[in-house]
Amino acid sequence: MTDFYAAIDLGGTKVSCGLATAAAEFAAETNFDTHSAQGPEAVLTHIAAHLRSLCEKAGATPHSIGMGIPGLVDTERGITRFLPNLATQWRDVHVADILSPEFACPVYLLNDARMATLGEMHYGSEAGARNLVFLTLGTGIGGGVVIDGRLRLGPLGAAGEVGHQTVIADGPMCGCGNRGCLESVASGSALTGEGVRLLRSAMAPHLADLTGGDASGVNPIRMAEAAHLGDVAVAQAIEYAANYLGIGVANLVTILHPEVVVLGGGMSAMGELLFVPVRRAIKERVRMFPADDVRVERSTLAERAGLYGGIALAVAGGVTDLAERGLARQPD
Repeated sequence: MTDFYAAIDLGGTKVSCGLATAAAEFAAETNFDTHSAQGPEAVLTHIAAHLRSLCEKAGATPHSIGMGIPGLVDTERGITRFLPNLATQWRDVHVADILSPEFACPVYLLNDARMATLGEMHYGSEAGARNLVFLTLGTGIGGGVVIDGRLRLGPLGAAGEVGHQTVIADGPMCGCGNRGCLESVASGSALTGEGVRLLRSAMAPHLADLTGGDASGVNPIRMAEAAHLGDVAVAQAIEYAANYLGIGVANLVTILHPEVVVLGGGMSAMGELLFVPVRRAIKERVRMFPADDVRVERSTLAERAGLYGGIALAVAGGVTDLAERGLARQPD
């Protein structure tokens, strides 16, 4: 009899749920709005209802559940500690204790960016890599680090906060409280903010056409399209952000010397406008050893990396090696 596992990827605005085998063959999946303003109890009730519906659709129940959380979690006890982008910040919510009885199975929590990294290391096109860095480029910049086949978590599950390395001393204020974080200058929100400024300053005619002059329609993908159409100022804004992204990636390569750097999240669809500056930065800035063999690739799991990671987390039985604070890749 085939065992099924469930994945829940909780986001500030959207939740994704899926039911799959250990080989990540999905029997059913769904997306729905988080409605975080309703509070943790209502959100978890909503999640449970959608997951029950998936189970009924697939005619199966989960052996265990892996859940990605956008913030700090107690992975051992299944408790959220601090979710900065959700209403009430979900302080000390016993998520595992709430959801586990609903499905009569264990529920394992992990930071969402680390869970997406887990998806990449188990099911992505670079699953064979022993040393990998993953960056998810969206509203913010998150990620994770795989060393010697193990996803590093650290004592609080917070290792791998690649978006919060300082790339500009005394740079823009970041949401984390630091100044000059990579996220503050190279994230989707940072780039979009500059795109809105250019639109309102009448410096981006093609972007204006693409959005109908509506600032709410500005996003990195439309900015990339406007740059291709000839908006010089928009192209320069993208180059600025991409150059700092390259600096951040080059720092990680210097420190970790991974086999591959995987870029995921919505911004990765900007393609060569991001990838060319990142590869150039590695070539120009990594000087302590030859880095020509370090590859920079786009995630093949795209927006579903978190779901795949949830399945991997459920199959692994959570953070199984608390002494090492990491999750090992299972043998093939």
